[in-house]
Amino acid sequence: MEVNESYMRRALSLAANGRGFTAPNPMVGAVIVAYDGRVIGEGWHRRCGQGHAEVNAIASVKDCDRHLLKDSTIYVTLEPCSHYGKTPPCAKLIVDTGIPRVVVGAGDPNPKVNGRGIEMIRNAGAEVVTGVLADESVDLNRVFFTAQTLRRPYITLKWAQSADGFMDAERGRKEPAYAFSNPMTRLSTMKLRGENEAILTTAATVNADNPRLSLRGWDGRPPRPFIIDRRGSLSADCRLMSSAVRIEDVRNGTDDKTDDRNLPVVIADDDPFGGIFSEFGITSVLVEAGPRYLTALLESGMWDSLRVEISPVVLGKKGTHPAPVMPFSTGILEREEMMGSNRMLYFTRCK
Repeated sequence: MEVNESYMRRALSLAANGRGFTAPNPMVGAVIVAYDGRVIGEGWHRRCGQGHAEVNAIASVKDCDRHLLKDSTIYVTLEPCSHYGKTPPCAKLIVDTGIPRVVVGAGDPNPKVNGRGIEMIRNAGAEVVTGVLADESVDLNRVFFTAQTLRRPYITLKWAQSADGFMDAERGRKEPAYAFSNPMTRLSTMKLRGENEAILTTAATVNADNPRLSLRGWDGRPPRPFIIDRRGSLSADCRLMSSAVRIEDVRNGTDDKTDDRNLPVVIADDDPFGGIFSEFGITSVLVEAGPRYLTALLESGMWDSLRVEISPVVLGKKGTHPAPVMPFSTGILEREEMMGSNRMLYFTRCK
């Protein structure tokens, strides 16, 4: 088992290279090991629509080593797919390649797979070992497992605050929001945006701050902005509204939802996450909003992870918009780190 875990850890590290690019697919890594313990092939799922980890690993095997595939083991972090999607089934490829032994991390909760990939490989006569570092594989793909099992996006909340608990300071009508972030934490925010398919805010936040909600200084797919506007109060001259579409237009077929259109979407529904998932197939949402909406999500339990940035600045009487209460009673503090002078707290919701 220790040998299996060693190769599976390598496969997990490869899988993580796809973060921010594979959604709505999971991050998957694969390692092919010859009978003598030598790694002869590696691969990971690099981008949605492109080759899966197993395909890339098998393709990476050198011609001089291809005869070894008939006596090798492939380690895959997630059950090989068994259906035709944008690419052919990986389970069939493994069978056709003649690899006699397959070690799998976690099963695939996708109803189109969910044990069928493992069954296909076993029925072809190959040995299949399951459950090797399964928890680590599930944890790596929290987003994918949440979307498949709960039929909603994985929801991440974030905010920045002063040391004395305020999210903003007194300012004039045209003044920008108080900036708590430093260069390191601003880059961290861009990374977080790049890891999510969508970014959600409210009309109140847009009207007050006129944000861009874009991806700057980080290589990744920009998240699509969504704005909750139940009262039709969005200012017509805000930056985002010049190119926004309403979710009703999507339902009526007037928005083509193509990947190269990152237009903001205005939502009036009481359940924005349901619409974001059902209408757009989006599996991860980053919420950047004011304390009222963030508090409502925390209290309702409609969140999965949270990042809080705490600046050493003390605003005192100039402070406005008290930050939500951090969820020490309903969340688990996973880690804490310093970025420059700012403290970063990372929570996950108790299940």
